[in-house]
Amino acid sequence: MNELQEMNTLFDRLFPLLRSITGEGLRETLSILGEYMPLEVESVASGTKVYDWTIPKEWILREAWIKDGNGQDIINVSQCNLHVLNYSEPIDQWLSLEELKQHVYTIPHLPTAIPYVTSYYKERWGFCMSHEQLSSLPEGNYHVYIDSEKIDGSLHYGQAILPGRTSKEILISTYVCHPSMANNELSGPVVATFLYSRIKNWPDREFTYRFVFHPETIGSIAFLHAYGEHLKKHVYSGCVLTCLGGKDKPLNYKKARDNQAPLNELVEYLVSHEKRDYNIREFTPLYGSDERQFCSPGFNLPIGQFSRMVYGQYQGYHNSLDTKEVMTIEALLQSVDEIEAILRLQELNGVYVNLKPYGEPMLSQYDLYPDINSPTSWKDTSKLVIDNRQMLNQILMTLNYSDGEHTLIDIARKQNYPLYHYEASINRLQEVGLLKGPIREKRGSQA
Repeated sequence: MNELQEMNTLFDRLFPLLRSITGEGLRETLSILGEYMPLEVESVASGTKVYDWTIPKEWILREAWIKDGNGQDIINVSQCNLHVLNYSEPIDQWLSLEELKQHVYTIPHLPTAIPYVTSYYKERWGFCMSHEQLSSLPEGNYHVYIDSEKIDGSLHYGQAILPGRTSKEILISTYVCHPSMANNELSGPVVATFLYSRIKNWPDREFTYRFVFHPETIGSIAFLHAYGEHLKKHVYSGCVLTCLGGKDKPLNYKKARDNQAPLNELVEYLVSHEKRDYNIREFTPLYGSDERQFCSPGFNLPIGQFSRMVYGQYQGYHNSLDTKEVMTIEALLQSVDEIEAILRLQELNGVYVNLKPYGEPMLSQYDLYPDINSPTSWKDTSKLVIDNRQMLNQILMTLNYSDGEHTLIDIARKQNYPLYHYEASINRLQEVGLLKGPIREKRGSQA
């Protein structure tokens, strides 16, 4: 299979699972993802305090349905995971239609959609169905049945690490707790899985990459409770992956709370100077995903968020209209391509140091300068001079501003070449011993 087919296969395996913030669906999801990477799964027991939160009991759902007076199914969770209130209490009663309606959730302005509704931290029972279906039910009595229980169990999350040359980490986080939704659930884990595969195959990595899969909010808080101090010491940058599907939608970056976060600077540069078709949003704690936890003031980690068809801004958000056909696997592959490219540029960016800074080095002795100074020599690609001396221009500018104070982005701002074009010239300068870096901290204030 090619990569697109593999992504499609993974999606189809994960979509039917009844996920929640705890339970078998979550564990099975992590188990499947573990086939694609060496995922280390950890658990946190129910009742454990994690900062201001307490890990809830584990929810088990065996069966849930509504039947009419003739014993015919009105809805059944076996047909759609969204039909039951996630974390519902058990119930086995006959109710009138009026009584039933008090426990059924719909979306009146989307009459064909089944909503996704949760009640993790308050005990209640309920069902979800389309407003169209609820409106069509005749008067009469209905048998409601939910076979569920909450037990002392565990919350689970998994992580996989790709070591780099340094202990500086890039954190890539996504959530695995929503059932039967494509863009708002599976786009993140699928993109993260194939990003892992791509980065694993890079010939060289400076950073260590930490991939984390957890339930949203409570899972990231539990993860921070266990690893927060480590992350504060080692995380250089990172991102939360969510809602990365959507045909013909541009990549969308929500900035980290810390304005100096490396991805903030990089993505803003790509938009402002290279005119990349990305949308940028400011950080806000009012909505979003787990970047709100990573960027909470006690941690203030440099973690942004990548999305495409943004939560709350499309018709299928948190309901059954969030399908693979609307999301598209092709959009997920595009997200992998674009985020990988940004992460590679982050590897390249940084501060460099000219190892022979006293005057210009004699470039010709390193085969970096044409040995005949004539108009024709500037087009001689065998001399590493391309596009009317682009390579030479990059080398000269890089050497002059590799003073321990200017980043590669600072240098690139002075020329009109795409940032990724500098990789070849930097590699060549390092090969011949003229350049050191990238270094991640500036030596002093920028000149």
